[in-house]
Amino acid sequence: MIIDGVFSGGGMKGYALVGAYQVLEEKGFVFQRTAGTSAGSIIAAFIIAGYTGKEIEEIMMEMNTEILLDERIGGNLPFAKWLLLYWKLGLYKGDKLEEWIAEKLAAKGIYTFSDLPLHSFRIIASDVTNGVIMVLPDDLNKYKIDIATFPIAKAVRMSCSIPYFFEPVKLNSRKPYTYIVDGGVLSNFPMWLFDQENVKKTRPVIGVKLSENKEELPPRKIDNAIEMFGALFETMKDAHDNRYISRKHEKNIIFIPTKNVSATEFDLSSKKKRDLIELGRMSAQIFLRSWAY
Repeated sequence: MIIDGVFSGGGMKGYALVGAYQVLEEKGFVFQRTAGTSAGSIIAAFIIAGYTGKEIEEIMMEMNTEILLDERIGGNLPFAKWLLLYWKLGLYKGDKLEEWIAEKLAAKGIYTFSDLPLHSFRIIASDVTNGVIMVLPDDLNKYKIDIATFPIAKAVRMSCSIPYFFEPVKLNSRKPYTYIVDGGVLSNFPMWLFDQENVKKTRPVIGVKLSENKEELPPRKIDNAIEMFGALFETMKDAHDNRYISRKHEKNIIFIPTKNVSATEFDLSSKKKRDLIELGRMSAQIFLRSWAY
């Protein structure tokens, strides 16, 4: 069956997306279009580039995730680290992440958006300068940027730029800068890209979300200011998508409960990575037992 697929953000939890994709692939589902945010944008990019589920697993398992944490010179010193965070707006540059994505896409002959079928791949980033959701590649024209020549790896990096963790991407080379950060800040699960009200779908849309069904989530525990900040961020991050996801849409979403892994746990062991992949597989198998289109 030909479908469209949407993959949520979640940082290092994204290994679970691989397992879910493998099961869908094994059951004969073929992706016509893909979309995603943050970690989901990486998986969506690899799928639309032509990688199989097994190939994506091999790519993700062989990658040394800690290499992606590219500090600036002197950035390993505690005081310098905070100075760089203040001036550069992120602990890590993000260049290594973009280079890694570019290398993997190049292996399939994919470099810019002109190398993909029109409208086959869309991802979310957050323009914090103007306070708007950025849909890539669609919105590049608004910034007077040529869609056809824009590198897909840079677009994915934009979607993955976790605030304060990775430096934001500057869309222009001189001040005033337009800063772009992780799409999850404004829309962590952009199923609305392919599944709109009052628009007849030409094919099924299946989403893969790195969390439990919101109806099953327990109330957040808040006993101090740190936990309050975390709850505020999670609430803001999910507000847009939760308003969109109704009971009607939930039947088309694979929910993967990844609560025991942090999004920035870049030192994940091989066992934890495989456990996440298996969790994704198991969640997709449970979903398919009752899913009908």
